Amino acid sequence: MHGDLLRQIEGLSASASDTKTLMQRIADHVHSVMPRYNSISFRLIDEADPGMLILGPYTGSFTPQLRIPLGKGLCGAAAATEKTIVVNNVADDSRYVLASSMVKSEIVVPILVRGKFAALIDVQSYFADTFKNPNDRSFVESCAGIVARFMETHSKKA
Repeated sequence: MHGDLLRQIEGLSASASDTKTLMQRIADHVHSVMPRYNSISFRLIDEADPGMLILGPYTGSFTPQLRIPLGKGLCGAAAATEKTIVVNNVADDSRYVLASSMVKSEIVVPILVRGKFAALIDVQSYFADTFKNPNDRSFVESCAGIVARFMETHSKKA
């Protein structure tokens, strides 16, 4: 299933006019076909305050936090370390910042452009262990890679 979905996302990339449009299309499409991916959001560096992540395109049943400092929460930690973070039970991770009491598991994948942090994709689930299967991690990391390649070839700005 993930292979077909990745091909569909590559297709979205081929027809997107800009990065934010691509991000929104990915969030909408993945949310519509992956029932346990309950919230999909992208975050970008705030150009006016580079120590802050701002909410970009997202799809889900609640509005994610609008601003997160680098290093704070799972998103801030993934941005600061430039490493994927998978948490199968957010209640057990002290870095988790409550956005919705329904969230049970989360994966955050940094998007690196030319080796530098540019954005991230954050997927939250209302079910524990949603991202336990390595195929889910690989899938979300592949989505991040598609966005990174798009950003590299289309512009430095989102």
